[in-house]
Amino acid sequence: MTPTQEKPQLRWGIIATGWISSMFVQDLLAPRADAPARHIVSSIGSSSVEKANAFIDKMWKASAEPRPSPYGTYQEVYNDPNVDIVYIGTPHVLHKQNCLDAIAAGKNVLCEKPFAMNEREAQEIVDAAKNRGVFIMEAMWTKFFPVVQALYDHIYVKKSIGQVRRAFVDFGSSMDFDAIPGDSRLKDPKLGAGAILDIGIYTLTYASIIMGEGKLGDEHPHPKISSSMEIINGVDESDSVILTYDAGAAKKTAVCTATMRVKGSPDFARVDGSEGSITVFSDIGPSCPKGFRVTREGEEPVVYRFDSPEGTLGFFYEADAVACDIAQGKLENDVMPLSETLRMMRLIDECRRQNGHKYPQDDA
Repeated sequence: MTPTQEKPQLRWGIIATGWISSMFVQDLLAPRADAPARHIVSSIGSSSVEKANAFIDKMWKASAEPRPSPYGTYQEVYNDPNVDIVYIGTPHVLHKQNCLDAIAAGKNVLCEKPFAMNEREAQEIVDAAKNRGVFIMEAMWTKFFPVVQALYDHIYVKKSIGQVRRAFVDFGSSMDFDAIPGDSRLKDPKLGAGAILDIGIYTLTYASIIMGEGKLGDEHPHPKISSSMEIINGVDESDSVILTYDAGAAKKTAVCTATMRVKGSPDFARVDGSEGSITVFSDIGPSCPKGFRVTREGEEPVVYRFDSPEGTLGFFYEADAVACDIAQGKLENDVMPLSETLRMMRLIDECRRQNGHKYPQDDA
């Protein structure tokens, strides 16, 4: 798009009114003078009109943007002619049906991670989107942060730490399981509760960025996978995954850990190379990286920090990318192609298989 062309405009329909949808909408409403796209929230879908209106009252309290239409069903959002794309922020277990319903209505889709409960469900969604000719992407927002691109550049373009040898990535989130209701998505195995889908997917994503040399989907190297899970009452509360990449004479290893028992460190990842190391940090959490430190032997660490504009968390990065893709007539994104989503679901399925960890959807 040249400077003389208008910014692409995208009209959003939001499915569900929980925390993740709140954060996404907050970013869409935040004023950004240099935004490459214009985002309009056209409708909000919830389990009742009252809940949709309550969400709108809260989110638009300090916003001058036009208020969206409130709907008491998701289908009304799918059917709304003023919606170009549907953002799906429902619990994991609902993603498949929500995506299929939106696709059937001819809507483009941005679906929160994890895209589905397993690879089979993900493939069904992908096939439906391709048959209908609509854009669809898994909302792995972390991959669109400028800090992640800068991290990749330091590892593979500038080669700031030489040859990558190993990486450690951890995501720790402290949950009081005794206080969580049994029917919560954080505790109910039928709803996909557990570390691997909720936070482990981020550690595996970082490992793929660090070890994959920019290759995605079927072109990504095929590591040896070794997984262990601590499963309590059908929920994987803690996971460890070792990915061993055969890089010729020298192997590369990524150790990925995720737990819902304790809060992790702000320094959540370290990449060790032949000439130094890179430590990735965040004061919010691994899903929202803030920067990294490059340390070379005998030198002082160099800090690279990337803060999002005031009033935002960073969800707008993926929203902008989607708007530009759709304006260009693309049906999937280059940073998060569908083949990469399927590969990640396949990796998670294998981690679960090694531990005998099944969801009801696996037998569907």
